Amino acid sequence: MNRLLKLAIVGLVASCGGGNYKAPRNLDNACAIAAERPAYMRAMRKTERKWGIPIHVQMAAIHQESKFIGDARTPHRYALGVIPIGRQSSAYGYSQALDGTWEEYVKETGNRGARRNNIKDATDFMGWYMDGSTRRLGISKADATSQYLAYHEGRSGFARQSYRGKPWLMRVAANVGQRASMYRAQLASCRR
Repeated sequence: MNRLLKLAIVGLVASCGGGNYKAPRNLDNACAIAAERPAYMRAMRKTERKWGIPIHVQMAAIHQESKFIGDARTPHRYALGVIPIGRQSSAYGYSQALDGTWEEYVKETGNRGARRNNIKDATDFMGWYMDGSTRRLGISKADATSQYLAYHEGRSGFARQSYRGKPWLMRVAANVGQRASMYRAQLASCRR
C-alpha cells in the first residue's frame, strides 16, 4: 500500500473516532461559538427551518442543559456519601434528553440512527420537542423562558405549572431567556 493511501485510511479512521465533545472556548459569545463550531450553526439553521425554533433559543437551551458538551451526563449519586449508586437521571448529550423522551422522538420522527451526542440530532430533538410544546401548550417558539420550563418539567408539568413551586427553576429559566436575548443580539451583529 502506498504511503498516501495509508495516511488517508488513518485520517478516515481518526475522523470516525469519539468526536470533539468539549465546549467551545467562549460560551458568552454566539459569534465566537459560530466561528469555532460551524457545524453547530449548520445544525441549528436546519432545525430552525424544519421546526421553526430560532437559533438563539436553541443555543440558550443547549447552554443551560450541557454547556455545549456533547457527552454531558448528570452527576453520580452516592449512598453514604461514598458508594456510587448510578446517575441522577438518564439525561445525556447536548440536549440532556432522557432515555424515554429520546425513544419517543426516534419513534415519532423515524430518525433511527439518531445519537444524543451528535449536534445535528440533538438540535433536531430540541426542535421537535419545542415544536410539540408550541402545538400542545401554545408556547411561542421564540419564548425561550417558557420553552425551557416546558423542556425541563415536561409538557404535563408545565401545564400543571409545577415550576411555580421551584424558585430555583424560575431563576434558571429567566437566565435562559436572558441568554437567548443576548445570543439573538450577538447573532444579528455577527451576520452583518
